[in-house]
Amino acid sequence: MMARRSSKLLFLFCALCYVLAVIAGKSYYDILQVPKGASDDQIKRAYRKLALKYHPDKNPGNEEANKRFAEINNAYEVLSDSEKRGIYDRYGEEGLKQHAASGGGRGGGMGVNINDIFSNFFGGGGGGEEEDRVVKGDDVIVDLEATLEDLYMGGSLKVWREKNVIKPAPGKRRCNCRNEVYHRQIGPGMFQQMTEQVCEQCQNVKFEREGYFVTVDIEKGMQDGQVLFYEDGEPIIDGEAGDLKFRIHTAKHDRFKRVGNDLHATVTITLVQALVGFEKTLKHLDDHLVNISSKGITKPKEVKKFKGEGMPLHFSTKKGDLFVTFEVLFPTSLTEDQKTKIKEIFG
Repeated sequence: MMARRSSKLLFLFCALCYVLAVIAGKSYYDILQVPKGASDDQIKRAYRKLALKYHPDKNPGNEEANKRFAEINNAYEVLSDSEKRGIYDRYGEEGLKQHAASGGGRGGGMGVNINDIFSNFFGGGGGGEEEDRVVKGDDVIVDLEATLEDLYMGGSLKVWREKNVIKPAPGKRRCNCRNEVYHRQIGPGMFQQMTEQVCEQCQNVKFEREGYFVTVDIEKGMQDGQVLFYEDGEPIIDGEAGDLKFRIHTAKHDRFKRVGNDLHATVTITLVQALVGFEKTLKHLDDHLVNISSKGITKPKEVKKFKGEGMPLHFSTKKGDLFVTFEVLFPTSLTEDQKTKIKEIFG
């Protein structure tokens, strides 16, 4: 009786923890951007896309991307295992921990080497089954210029894309070929091992060239040279299409220059303004005004820093700084009367 009561209490505790976990943060399904009823193939495709996008090698020095990569691997480690996924669906992360504590294997990502998950999934060695390795088509890399405004606020670009598309064709073709081993008797008690290729008959296909627009989402704070991945590279028969990669470059701007997460601008003021002060604003990339006024003397080439007015950091609420260099516009000539007055003032 006590055992049954303890079991019920444990179930209620796990269920409560699961509800709290859902309220507190994203579920593993949300992290992989798939519905709760997603198939194994959907989970694999989602993991592949997100793991490539947020891999540390493609986001050097980006702590937020590293966290996302760890979350993605943690979610995949659970959802790709039918037993763990079943426990997670019923009891959440706390249920996985209870399962692990009772000797049922590792709980949601506890003690997991995320590099091993990534390496095994992408065929980087160790543990990957041959049947899981899919032949891939060629990757396509497109260099794309994004405006500083889009990189500051986020935006989207439409890019015309032409590629081969697989279409049905008359007739049949050999497909899904595999080597089968059999033994042939060559004498009394003597057998020879033979290998034979066995194929299926599939609908014939052909390639046709088609064009269409791809919408590329420019994320706030993306770095120069950062790559966006789309599963839309060149197709291959009986395989998976390669990746379409957009390599983002910052387009030149008429007012600002980007250096990492900081912005640099040059503002010209008159000699009088440099000496007595001035009131001036600088229109930012989202049209808000930055007050760059000065009440004191401003020297030629003087640089002033405006904290938090730079570029947003990718996947972060933080921002870099704005550095304004002041150029002083000197008069091209002075009258004798002006020279005398200047001497009187500064002499």
